[in-house]
Amino acid sequence: MWNQDCSQSSIGTSSCKAAPSKKAHLEIFPCTVSQLLAADQLTNGCFTICDCELNQVSIVGIIRGFAPFVTNVQYSVDDMTGPPLNVKLWVNTEDYPPMIITSPGTYVKVIGSLRSCSGQRSLLAMTIRRVKDPNEISSHMLEVVQAHMQLFRKVFDVNMNATVVPQPEGSSGMHPRGFLPNGLSTVQGQVLHVIKMFSVHDEGISFHDLGTKLDYINVRDIRSSLAFLINEGHIFSTIDEHHFKAA
Repeated sequence: MWNQDCSQSSIGTSSCKAAPSKKAHLEIFPCTVSQLLAADQLTNGCFTICDCELNQVSIVGIIRGFAPFVTNVQYSVDDMTGPPLNVKLWVNTEDYPPMIITSPGTYVKVIGSLRSCSGQRSLLAMTIRRVKDPNEISSHMLEVVQAHMQLFRKVFDVNMNATVVPQPEGSSGMHPRGFLPNGLSTVQGQVLHVIKMFSVHDEGISFHDLGTKLDYINVRDIRSSLAFLINEGHIFSTIDEHHFKAA
């Protein structure tokens, strides 16, 4: 699992100069682990998502384990979207044993560059910090959805599968204050999208299953979104007040 053979010289560099890709609009691109593992690799230091070059990326996940080495500390970070990702943080060789930033079982936010060494992908961390506010976990997932909506002009489900929706002519796909073109907030849009996916069933989707699908969103925010969507006529209850379908 742990690999300490990769050279430190590749930190912060990019090998996409000759690659037919375009720069992502964000300097730090919020991602999930599954997206990084599935990103197209053009060269050893160049990865793209839908032809957009990844420079620095950010992920939020829970530490499953760590291994200190003389020159670096490697963490196994899991955001539950795929297998844990190996995160490497280089340390001052004069400080040995290296300082461990946090312990297994705690959430962290990592900013770094995706690399591949010996067939294994890892994130070379520029910074790793502990997440103290649980809301930052759900906030990061919303940033992932919003960033991809802005970049690709598409709506994504909770598994980041793209679903095309009509966009008004000249629309950027996202209101400057974080609202979708239909006037819904990002959270309300995600709630409505999941309900639409399950509207093929007579009973729709239960509140419990909805919360499971949107486990990165606060339950209170889901309830308030449901109340808004019902009042606005976007959804309705079916077999009881805890099951919903799209209108």
